Amino acid sequence: MCQRVVAGIDEAGRGPVLGPMIICAVILQESRIPFLKSLGVKDSKKLTPLRRKRLAGIIENSAEKIIERKVEPDQIDAAVNRMSINNLNELEAKIIAEIINELPNNVEHVYVDSPDPNPEKFLTRLVKYLRKRVKITAENHADRKYTAVAAASIIAKVRRDAYISQLKKIYGDIGSGYPSDPKTRAFLENWVRLKGEPPPFARKSWKTTKNILRLYKIEDGSNNFT
Repeated sequence: MCQRVVAGIDEAGRGPVLGPMIICAVILQESRIPFLKSLGVKDSKKLTPLRRKRLAGIIENSAEKIIERKVEPDQIDAAVNRMSINNLNELEAKIIAEIINELPNNVEHVYVDSPDPNPEKFLTRLVKYLRKRVKITAENHADRKYTAVAAASIIAKVRRDAYISQLKKIYGDIGSGYPSDPKTRAFLENWVRLKGEPPPFARKSWKTTKNILRLYKIEDGSNNFT
């Protein structure tokens, strides 16, 4: 008997001022979902880093396939500044559609965590870029509702954390990369003060970066804020 196969898609790192956003799809036989749920696979934000890392290994061993997209800060800036596409939601919809287009043909249902408060609007964006027909459920907080999406959120978060660790090895302690982190703000301000421009892995379209550039009277080349 053929096993029903589903996919969950989620991102990590949409909000940080430093580092990439990671979008991941986890493809699973539906029969594996109760097992993952019993181990505590849930929204990655509700797990400790150590627990996420341990669960990520189990998810990787349980999945039929994992697809990752790394979205660099310059891609994000181009979307926010409407240079490449209309906005960040549009960019994310396009990338998720590209991932769905790559899914194995036996995937019957795709569950997506919608970044847009209006999931129907996000789904409309996404469908424009699809080249295949598959059932899609796009919902807010889907990582709290669907284990496949929770699994994707864990993989995306662990892999983003790994990229941040790589940056720390090269540039020193940059903190978490989030604007609310004092270490991140201090790192960014010190870099701009010394070098007169943001680091290459910073999102120049973020208010945090723009405010620091304004503080040192450095032209950012854009009037758009996010």
